[in-house]
Amino acid sequence: MGLHVITHVLIIIASFSISTAKILDRCSTSNQDCGGLDSGLYCFSCVTDDSKCVRSSATNQFKLVNDSLPFNKYGFLTTHNAFAIDHEPSRTRIPRITPKNQEDSITDQLKNGVRGLMLDVYDFKDDIWLCHSFGGHCHDITAFEPLVDTLKEIEAFLSSNPSEIVTIILEDYVDTPNGLTNLFRDTGLMKYWFPVASMPKNGEDWPLVSDMVAKNQRLIVFTSVESKEKSEGIAYQWNYMVENQYGDDGMDAGKCFNREESSVLSDTRKSLVLVNYFRSIPIKPLACIQNSDGLFNMLQTCHDAAANRWANFVAVDYYKRSNGGGTFRATDLLNGELLCNCNDVHACVSGSTVACNS
Repeated sequence: MGLHVITHVLIIIASFSISTAKILDRCSTSNQDCGGLDSGLYCFSCVTDDSKCVRSSATNQFKLVNDSLPFNKYGFLTTHNAFAIDHEPSRTRIPRITPKNQEDSITDQLKNGVRGLMLDVYDFKDDIWLCHSFGGHCHDITAFEPLVDTLKEIEAFLSSNPSEIVTIILEDYVDTPNGLTNLFRDTGLMKYWFPVASMPKNGEDWPLVSDMVAKNQRLIVFTSVESKEKSEGIAYQWNYMVENQYGDDGMDAGKCFNREESSVLSDTRKSLVLVNYFRSIPIKPLACIQNSDGLFNMLQTCHDAAANRWANFVAVDYYKRSNGGGTFRATDLLNGELLCNCNDVHACVSGSTVACNS
């Protein structure tokens, strides 16, 4: 048998073994054991577990089912402190001493199906930076990078993916007049801007996703500063969204209540629901346990507290870490319940063999 024939046979065998990799199959710490980068799986080990194939990307509900419903009828994976990325070099040249919440770049987060980004923005060094605060201010030891760099990553993603919608939720400490809108304009993001005037304020449905895409209104931005809705055209978050308590207080099993800034979760005058599920101090080794049964149970608890509404955004730390389906399975649950009253969006597909459990 010639070398080229042997090589061809080995490729076929390898392709077959790759294509049969499943969630929770054992792996030898190599992503190739789970099908490689394009399989939607990667090899990972929780603290006390053997290495297994776990999910690495979210289901695109629009491609799987449809995009013809209002925006508030879908669920989206959201990264808490999306900018606070582990192992990123200090941009101030001073060692960073502050918590990290994610492992991937913004580009990779978006590539893997994250569609909501929580960003903390501050005036710093005559610019606007992404930062954790200490005493209410950004410092060299808590700063990550200028906001403009992250906005450029988001613009590149929206440009390359013309049917995708991204939501930015700003914890906003910027006092510079028009500082944020100038950055959105300078990075080319205003051409994707979803206008405040089109946002429902009394619990009505949002526009259809298909219409938002057709109009290229694919960037939704919220701020925590009320005055900026009028002064800069950035939507004030609490006019449109309810949100549960974040941090340790928001992780007690069986309890789901609003954070101080939000109205009560049952306030149906707000069309969007955000569920936080992350520790006050992120602990990376425990994230895969955290992004498991407790998360699913909290989504149900918050559904009941929010007048029987499923979350549109679920915000987590270390979003890829799980002992199986993790946060990606959580958004499959949300979209399944929102789209067809099943606990898995794959069951919503006509002719699907996935059981519709609810």
